Amino acid sequence: QVQLVESGGGLVQPGGSLRLSCAASGSIFSISAMDWYRQAPGKQRELVAGITSGGTTNYADFVKGRFTISRDNAKNTVYLQMNSLEPEDTAVYYCNAAIKTSSLRLPRAYWGQGTQVTASS
Repeated sequence: QVQLVESGGGLVQPGGSLRLSCAASGSIFSISAMDWYRQAPGKQRELVAGITSGGTTNYADFVKGRFTISRDNAKNTVYLQMNSLEPEDTAVYYCNAAIKTSSLRLPRAYWGQGTQVTASS
């Protein structure tokens, strides 16, 4: 079994910062891509940022220059540093990881339970 557990969400004033973490645990052989998504009320889930096992990153246009994704492969953990938060960033943030549980299996996507981020005065 594999689990992804997010932490670090909360309430922050506009212009503030938060750092999200997502740790994968369980029967993990390898992890390739790790991504952060978000879903605001009444909206579809959208990709925020992603990072490969080699450290290549990609970002949605709406967070470029404000958010930074990173990962610690030894800890099977991905981070999202969020600066200059805006009310429009308010959403539940989910991490997603492509994980192989053995060398013989294809990778499959696993999701965390989500963590609420609210930017409001």
